[in-house]
Amino acid sequence: MRVLTRYVVREFFKLFFICQMVFIAIYLMIDFASGVDDFIKAGAPRGVMAAYFLYKLPAIGVQMLPVATLTTVIIMLGLMKRNNEITALRACGATVWKISHPVILTAFFLSIAMFLLSETVVPYTSSHANGIWRVEVKKEKGGRFHGQRHIWYKGDNCIYWIRQFDNQTQTMIDPAFYFFDDTFHLIRRIDARSGTWRDGVWELRGGIIQDRDKDGSYALRRFERFELKIPERPKDFVRQEIEPEEMGYQQLKRFAERLRAEGYDATRYFVDLHIKIAFPFVILIMALIGVPVALWKKEMGPPVAVSIGIALCFLYLLVLGLSRTLGFAGILPPILSAWLANSLFLFLGLYLLMHVNR
Repeated sequence: MRVLTRYVVREFFKLFFICQMVFIAIYLMIDFASGVDDFIKAGAPRGVMAAYFLYKLPAIGVQMLPVATLTTVIIMLGLMKRNNEITALRACGATVWKISHPVILTAFFLSIAMFLLSETVVPYTSSHANGIWRVEVKKEKGGRFHGQRHIWYKGDNCIYWIRQFDNQTQTMIDPAFYFFDDTFHLIRRIDARSGTWRDGVWELRGGIIQDRDKDGSYALRRFERFELKIPERPKDFVRQEIEPEEMGYQQLKRFAERLRAEGYDATRYFVDLHIKIAFPFVILIMALIGVPVALWKKEMGPPVAVSIGIALCFLYLLVLGLSRTLGFAGILPPILSAWLANSLFLFLGLYLLMHVNR
């Protein structure tokens, strides 16, 4: 590793850890101020509240990585410019690209680290934090429904419709079971008032069974109690409100595909699926933008440059939020809504980098 690269990387991480801690602290203070009243009203113990914010730390850290990277790049290069280090490097024949190369390479590795954290640590901690919020603050019972009160479930050659499923008692309310042959003709339908999981089978109460005869007609019979043996267990009908940050890429992909197969609109989950890939690269893009912003004008000091950089970071989030909303509404394809902000700011960063004063 060359002397310049070692020096730039060392100075980068010195400032980066400080900036990251500062932004995490600011985020935590704002989040604590906005959420502490809800914990007090819910009567949650202090230990539960402390656990909630501790579980949120990894997600907050990941969210603050881009703005911390941008701020670090601007401050570091701004200080180098003020100390005439940039002038000395240019006098030795170093170009803007050569000076910024270690920064951009470091940002690339930070993007990979951000993706890995989002895949491993963040889903686990976010799931626990959201669970505390739902159960301890909102007083919700875990594992009831997803989206709507009723459930459509598609199995192998069968479709189940359940008006309501209570995971606490493992009981279905007003279930209807449709069984089909290989040509998708209905061969059996079962309607019941309730169905309870007992000893490995579903015990249905108060219903009707319709079986298709060879001549195409249906024979109807009533029952007070009927044991239905199907491969689905209670866990298959649990519908929890799962947030995308609680799942890794593969888990979110399977979840979205399953929702779509069951007939639900899974567009928002496919948008967030693509954002899981696109968002980590914002660190690299912010580094590309930070270099020309820091070196743009000799008389522009670090405070002004940091202000401009943070404004661009908020503009990026605004564009990402808008494109994400358009993706949810189906106006933009999921992949375009996820990558639109990255594409626009990548071109902006490259344009500024090519036109920065040399």
